[in-house]
Order: sequence, then structure tokens, then C-alpha cells
Amino acid sequence: MKWLKRILIAIFSLTLLGVGTIVAAYYYLLPELPDVNTLKTVKLQTPLRIYSSDGLLISQFGEKRRIPIEYQDVPEQLINAVLDTEDARFFEHKGIDPIGIVRAAVILITTGKKSQGASTITQQVARGFFLSREKTYIRKTKEIFLALKIEKALTKEEILTLYLNRSFLGNRAYGVGAAAQVYYGKDLTQLTLPEMAMIAGLPQAPSAANPIRNPERAKTRRNWVLSRMLEKRNITESQYQEAINSPITAKYHGAEIDLYAPYISEMAREYMVSQYGEEEAYTNGYNVYTTISSDLQLKAQSALRDNVFAYDQRHGYRGPIAELWSSEPTVESMATSDIIANLKKTRPMQGIMPAAVIAINEQQATVLNAAGEEILLEWSGLKWARKFISDRRQGKPPKKAEDILAVGQKVWIRNNGEYWQLSQIPQVSSATVSLEPSDGAIKTLVGGFSFTQSQYNRVTQAKRQLGSNIKPFIYSAALEDDYTLATLINNAPINKPDTRQGTAWRPKNSPDIYGGPTRLRVGLAQSVNVMSVRTMRHIGLDNTIAKLVEFGFDPDDLPRNESVALGSPSVTPLQVVTAFNVFTNGGYLVEPYFITQVTDSFDNVIEKANPLLACTPAVLDEMAEVASDENDPFAAMAAEFARSQGAELEESIETETSNNALPLCGDENSRFAPRIITEQTAFLVTEALKSVIWGGGDWSKGTGWNGTAWRASRLIKRRDIAGKTGTTNESRDTWFSGFNPTLTSTFWVGFDDHSRRLGRTSWVADGPENQISGAEAGAKTAGPGWNDFMNQALKGTEEKTTIPPKGIISARIDLATGLLTRKTDHTTSFEYFVEGTEPKEYAKEEITDENIFIENPTDDLFQ
Repeated sequence: MKWLKRILIAIFSLTLLGVGTIVAAYYYLLPELPDVNTLKTVKLQTPLRIYSSDGLLISQFGEKRRIPIEYQDVPEQLINAVLDTEDARFFEHKGIDPIGIVRAAVILITTGKKSQGASTITQQVARGFFLSREKTYIRKTKEIFLALKIEKALTKEEILTLYLNRSFLGNRAYGVGAAAQVYYGKDLTQLTLPEMAMIAGLPQAPSAANPIRNPERAKTRRNWVLSRMLEKRNITESQYQEAINSPITAKYHGAEIDLYAPYISEMAREYMVSQYGEEEAYTNGYNVYTTISSDLQLKAQSALRDNVFAYDQRHGYRGPIAELWSSEPTVESMATSDIIANLKKTRPMQGIMPAAVIAINEQQATVLNAAGEEILLEWSGLKWARKFISDRRQGKPPKKAEDILAVGQKVWIRNNGEYWQLSQIPQVSSATVSLEPSDGAIKTLVGGFSFTQSQYNRVTQAKRQLGSNIKPFIYSAALEDDYTLATLINNAPINKPDTRQGTAWRPKNSPDIYGGPTRLRVGLAQSVNVMSVRTMRHIGLDNTIAKLVEFGFDPDDLPRNESVALGSPSVTPLQVVTAFNVFTNGGYLVEPYFITQVTDSFDNVIEKANPLLACTPAVLDEMAEVASDENDPFAAMAAEFARSQGAELEESIETETSNNALPLCGDENSRFAPRIITEQTAFLVTEALKSVIWGGGDWSKGTGWNGTAWRASRLIKRRDIAGKTGTTNESRDTWFSGFNPTLTSTFWVGFDDHSRRLGRTSWVADGPENQISGAEAGAKTAGPGWNDFMNQALKGTEEKTTIPPKGIISARIDLATGLLTRKTDHTTSFEYFVEGTEPKEYAKEEITDENIFIENPTDDLFQ
């Protein structure tokens, strides 16, 4: 019995020694052990995400793809797959698995090799967050102690959630949420059993068992996971057989972008990096919610793209990308596989894709695309392609497909929504931006035709000459001085030159025609150059520049000479739309902004926009009611004025504020925009800008006239739109800026090379019904893009009734003199005036027409 006693004493001693060793080791390593309580507030490295105002994902930035999930959101079978594979006794042990430790010890003794089979999920969490992956006894001891501490600090569910979110699963995917999206393009709840098993098998070998790189090895690993699930009775035999026989369906899926708007996402990224630094911005899981409306953004992108294509096509076809093989009968064509391989080397953009011409027949051509599909190009998709000679010249219209293409050519094609057509990468550039009138929120922003082609954001970075888009600001200064919409300004050649530019600058009209004294409304609507210059001379150059600065333009961009009256300043589209927005909102200069709020990874708001509001921070005054009584003289005059402009007036005019006057708003925390022009001036300029689109007079009586933007009225067909064209010298820059009470928008078209002109095009007998020809200009080049966008943006919205603000009256005037008249025929019309500025004299019954007409062609004019 002595030997038994000795054995028991030895065992007891060894046990005490072991316990003492463990305790000693614990206290020895304790200073080096991190505080596991930090896991309760751990910040997982989560990418930066950019969203639209309606919550659609625009983009995400960051090396690590991670979609944090909560325990309750993980499918039960995925949890079973992970536990059956990694730690079957997870919910039973206290952080370490004695059985696993014994198994690992046996392997070490028998093979001399260290194994990680003893690591529980809790130990893996300890290693992943606090330790390295080196295989040393010290690291393993620390891992065990940390696991025990973690089990006391966190619940099992919290530990498993950390593991599921933290594990690297290949292809930059961290966590099961990201893996589901990266490999299958799905949410966790949409995964099938084989897909769950595939993801569960990745933590130990994210590269070796990667289903994209090593599909066969990944399949073996997946099937082993399924066998473990069957062994643990978490799936049935039939489920197991069906799952192991399913094919590998994993393929790489990028971030699940809901709205492609790269220019605004890049602006948001730059802002976040500037505010928080690159490391923090890309890893802290910030969510940036922009002001962008997904619906309007898509319409703006489509309008800009279609308008650029239209300009590019009417200037002619510049030829194929390359010749893959000769079309000579003696030359053998390339093998189909070689053609496809070549096409795949060329990256598609903006719906344009490469193709090879494989057959031509009269007015048809057959092409092969990179997917190996044969596509027939009908004549409707080919006939546009007359030869490009220069920006000002095109060749003769083609009659057959062979006049355009040859077999063996590599070309661009696209589907225009109706049919496939021959295409090409446009060389012209364009940009557009739209604002919410009340606070300057950017609703749409497109900085160019293709972000892939050029990341240069023309909305915020490109300073281009403004052209006649500047004229509303010149006239607004005059209206705030002593001019009215009926003021006669001499539309005659300017004989007194401005020498401040170093040369005798004599501005001319475009076209070079002069009509003598002309009302201000007509001069602005028809963009008469000499009238704008005379108006600027009336108010003075210094006052003009001061007013332009009030509208938000940089004084350093404003030349101190009279060319400013015709738009010589170079400004960005964002500056232009901000300035025009003053007319939309009744006279306030708001600051454009594009971020509404920023939240952290826990959806806590850390930044929130506080924009300038276009309203008065005061108690709401009682608004003057506009009577609908038939005997009310003002209502009668307003009705007749509307009819003279061709408008359809409602049977009654409801009591409401002016469409230019926004309601009073805000609270003690609000910021309010400065008023830079009166509400009355904003209303009068808006009325004149409506004439840019709708013209005026009576066509049946021979007094009708068009504004420069008459094309907008043909398409949009609503009376609450206003705008202004703009063209610079030699058509290097073209603009259209306009608005209705709910949206302000600017379109610009030009070449990035400032020296290149937009040119002109010749008429095509077999061209489209509404084809554009002649010299490019704001109304023809930028205008169609604005027209298309606003037509789509306003579709289905209620047309706003125009109600003059307080202090505006109307009076019947003589169209020739701008004076009061007692006549009621087609030679007269109602006009709006600020009360007290209306004419005091009456026109004579008979007035001699002394209009001046001088013809002197010129090629160097603003329009």
C-alpha cells in the first residue's frame, strides 16, 4: 500500500505544482494581458459608405469589406455550420475545451508537431483581437488566460458575434456578412445550405479553400463541413446528399451599389478624409448621407449622356477603333475566339461597348461583341455616321453600310433604348448640377460624361466663361436701380468703345441685327448684346461688379471692363446654379451643400448639416388675399396679361404666397440666408426669363416673337419654367440655366481644351425631324440637355401658379414705347411693375417706327 500512497502523494504534488505553475504564470503574464472589457466597445474596421438622400448606397471606400451583423440576424444553420466545424462544445465550455487540449497534447507527444485543434472560438477571438498568430507556448498560455477572462466579461452570443464579424474570409471580406455579399451577392438570410457551409469552412484557410481561386479544394472543404453537420445531426441525410452534389456557384461581387454617382461620392470621400484622416475615414464605419435624390440623379445622368451623344453624332463619325483584319477577299478573317479575346481587352463605358464588324449587307451590318453574340445594326443605327472632317465640317450623308464600315473593323456600339447603333466615345465634355431652392441642397451633380474616362469634376473645378448666362444678373441690378421690364434700351450699334482692355472693344449683336429702342423684357429674352452693355453702363461698372459679387461670384474672376456685361468672367457651374437659385427662392443667396448628416457604425449622428435657409426668421405676416371675384380689377388685369403671354389661367386664383416667396421657417438654431435682391426684383427677372422660353406677342396679329430658348416650350409644355441661354466667343462654352419653383438646374457643354470650338453642323435632308444644325450655341447645345432633364424631373408634378408678391402691380402698356395705353388690341399688353415705378405717361395714338436695322456680320460674338 506504500506504493499507492506514494503515487497519490506524487499526483497531489504534481497537481499542486501544476496549479501553482498556472497561478504563477497567470500573475507573471497578468501585466501583459489586455483588458478584455474593451471588446464590449470594440470598433470593427468597417468601410466608409456613401448614401443618397433616400438611403441608396452610392459607394464605399476602405480596404476591408465588412457588413456588421447582430447575433439574431445570423441564420441558425450558419451558426450550426460554424460551431460544428470550429467548436462543437462552444456553448458548454468556459472558454477552453479540456478534451481539445488533451487531443492536441496527444498529437504533440506522438508526432512532435504543434496543432491548433485545441483552440476554441473564444480563444480565436482572443488571438484575433489581442495576439499574433505565432505558434509559441507563451502566446498559447496568454490565449488561454484571455479566453477565460473573455468568458466572464461577455455572453456566449456576444463572443460568437465578434467571431462572425471579425474573421477574415478571403477577397477582402471580413465577417460572414461581407462574405455572403462578396461570394454570392446575397444577404445572410438568402444563403443556401451549401453556401453557408462554404463560408463556414473559410476561417481556417481563406486563401487555400477560396471558392473563386481554388474551387476544387473549396468544394472538398465545404463537403467536410457538411459531413460535420450531418454527424452532429443538424442536417438530414437527404439534405447532406443534395448539398454535396451542388455545384460551386461563388463568384466575385463588388460592393452592392444601388446608385452609381461617382462624382458626388468622390466629393464625399474627399470631405471625410479631410475631416478625419484617411485611416479613420476608411475604417471607422462612417455612413455619409448626401443630399442627392436618386431619382433626379438618374434623370440628370441620362439627360447629360444623351445630350453629349446627340452633339457628338451630328458632328460626324471619326472612324473605327482599329482594324483587326483586312476586308480584302484574299485575307483570312480572325478566329472567333481571337476576336472575342481582343474585344475583352477594351473596357466598355457608359453603355458603349467594343464589337467587331463581321458582315456588311446593303444598309445593314453584323457585329460580334465580347460575349460572343452577333448583333445586327439596322440602317436606323448607321445612317447618322457621315464622315467627321472637322468641328465645323461633315462629309456627305452615307447611302450604304459600306460607306461607313468595313469587315474586320473594331468599332463601338451601344443600345440607345430603341435599337442597337454604331457609336463612338464622345470628345466633348459636359456637366450639370441642380439645387433645392429653399436651402441649397445639391439634388443632382454630374461632373462629366464618364468618371472612368475622366475624374475631373467640372461642376466644382472647371471655370468656364459664362456668356449670356450673366445677363439676368446685370438686369437685376438695373431693376433695383430705376429700370423696369418696360424700359426702352437702345438696340443699336455701340460707337463709343471701351478701351480698358487695351483695344477698342465694340460689342455687336449675334446675329448682327439691330431693332432700335427695345423693352428690357424683350432684350433679355432675345439676349441682345448691346442692350446688356448699355444697361451695365447705366448702372456703372463698379456697381455691376459689386452686384455680381453679391450673387456669389469671386471678385478675382470678374474683369474690370465692359466685357463683363457679355459674360467674359470664368466661373464654375456650381457658382452659376447658386446665383440663379436667387431668382428661384425670391432673392436669397443660399450656400450649396451635399451632406445632410454623418453617422458612426452604431448609427449615432456625429455631424448634421445646418444650411442657410431662404426665408425670413420672423412671425408670419398676414398675406394679402388675391380675390377671385370677377369684378376685381387686378384679377381681370392678371388674367388678360396671362392670355397675352399665351398662358391658360385657372378659373380662379387661390390665396397663396408668390411662387418666388418661400414660407417663413426655421427656429432658434437655424441659419438664415442673406437677401441680396428684393422679392419683387426676383419676381420680375423670373417673369422675363419665362419669356426666354415662351416669347411673347400675338403670332396671329404679326407681333409674336420667340425667346432664345423656345425649344424648351415645345418639349416641357408648362408655364412655371424660366431660364437663360449662354454662348461665349466662337462657341467655346455653352450654357443653359433655369428653374421652376421647386428646382434650379444648370447645364454646361464644351471641350476641356479651352481653345477648341464647338463648331457647327450642316443640315441633313434625311435627318431627324427636330435636328439641330448651324452654329452651336447655348440654346442648341446645352439647352436640349436641360430641357430633357427638367421635362423628366417635373413630370407628374403640379404646375405652380404665378402669383405676384406684395408690392407688384400690373399695367397695360404700349408694346412699342413701354408707356401706358388706353388701347386693348394686339399692340398692347399688361406688364408687371414694382408699385410706384409704372409709367406715368400715355403713349400717343400714332407712333412713327424709327427702328434701326444695321447688318454687319461678325464671327466673334457672345450670344
